[in-house]
Amino acid sequence: MTTPEHDAEAGLTQQPRRVDIGHQAGAKWGDEDVTRERVLEFLQVMRQLRSECSWKASQSHRSLVRYLLEEAHETAEAIETGSLADLREELGDLLLQVWFHAVIAEQAGEFALDDVLADIIAKMRRRNPHVFSDSSSAAEDGRAAPERPDAAAVNEVWEAIKATEKRRATPTEGLPTSLPALLYADKVLDRLARSGQREAPRPAEQGPVARSSTEIGESLLAVVADARASGVDPEQALRDAVRRLLADTDGRSIPSPLG
Repeated sequence: MTTPEHDAEAGLTQQPRRVDIGHQAGAKWGDEDVTRERVLEFLQVMRQLRSECSWKASQSHRSLVRYLLEEAHETAEAIETGSLADLREELGDLLLQVWFHAVIAEQAGEFALDDVLADIIAKMRRRNPHVFSDSSSAAEDGRAAPERPDAAAVNEVWEAIKATEKRRATPTEGLPTSLPALLYADKVLDRLARSGQREAPRPAEQGPVARSSTEIGESLLAVVADARASGVDPEQALRDAVRRLLADTDGRSIPSPLG
């Protein structure tokens, strides 16, 4: 992503200090010492840029939202196109956003990168008991190791622990309505199903027959083409359908859209 300050960075009076770790003797992928050095170096780079680059110093959590979204989409594009070189670059740009927000919060006395890392480490340990619980280390103690759960079972445990932690008042609480309509619809249906509430009705002519990803994709494309031919915005139509589903499920009123 190109932002207004990128071309001006070369004009900084003092370039960020760089330790050329990648060319040190014996440095290799997965080297924990190298990774630790890089993490700390990147943090120092961002701190220096916040203090010496006027564009970066002027940014806030809110002003960076557009860049965070853009970098996430560009990372997804790199994955979809299968370019490892692009993916490597875009992951760096996405990581930049994480470090940027952490340094802004650090300077405001809100939280620091250490807090962000500690929180996500703790979350991973809590929500993956099949890996980090006492029973997961049974083999190391000479005991019979429990059978490894499959991916579906792992996901169910994750969602159950998450639900306990969040204690949401409704199944859809905390679900951003700004998500793309198709992703939002999928998330809503998933949460309604997990809460024991009904899903959207399935078209009678289709039935419960399992279909391939290709078939589903073609059907969705056909729906978009049908919407275009009918002069309907498919994105908005799906959002409206989800709102009607939620209103029918829990009795909430459907808000009137602005003109």
